[in-house]
Amino acid sequence: MNRIALLLVLILYFISFYSLYANMNNQWLIAPPAYVLLVFSILVLALAILGFQDGSNNFAKLRSWISVIFSSVLIFLLLVVASFTAMFSGSKVLLTTTHSPDQHYTLKFYKTDAGAMGTFGVVGELEGPLWFRKVVYSERKADQVHLQWSNNHTVVINEHQVNLLLRNPGFHNNTH
Repeated sequence: MNRIALLLVLILYFISFYSLYANMNNQWLIAPPAYVLLVFSILVLALAILGFQDGSNNFAKLRSWISVIFSSVLIFLLLVVASFTAMFSGSKVLLTTTHSPDQHYTLKFYKTDAGAMGTFGVVGELEGPLWFRKVVYSERKADQVHLQWSNNHTVVINEHQVNLLLRNPGFHNNTH
């Protein structure tokens, strides 16, 4: 059981670090939300604690200790991330949802307001399967979205052309 716990905690670390990387580089976010990872980390901690029952050799005990320590640290980090996200992310209100002409892409646009921590703006997210999503458009100091599809993978948003096939399609900072 301690082998499974160690493997699972390493997988959770990989998913957590990929989630951080994806958010920082506007890549596809394929990791589940932080609270889902937190629940899995707690389950892995319980599995690691149960792994102490395997007293067959010292290496099994070491694996159990490593699993308990790694999962405890991960639980702490995920609690911090979930807390900061809840406190400092500001409000996010759905403005509109649109589909490409061929119904292959779904874009959701949100009005964001960071309050005293920042500014307001508009964010467009490309929806994928399950919880997968990717930010494809961001504009500061905007509170409306005017959009028109040019073709199946290109949309004009607030007079900015965004090609959904590009890696980092459209980030705009308006100062007016």
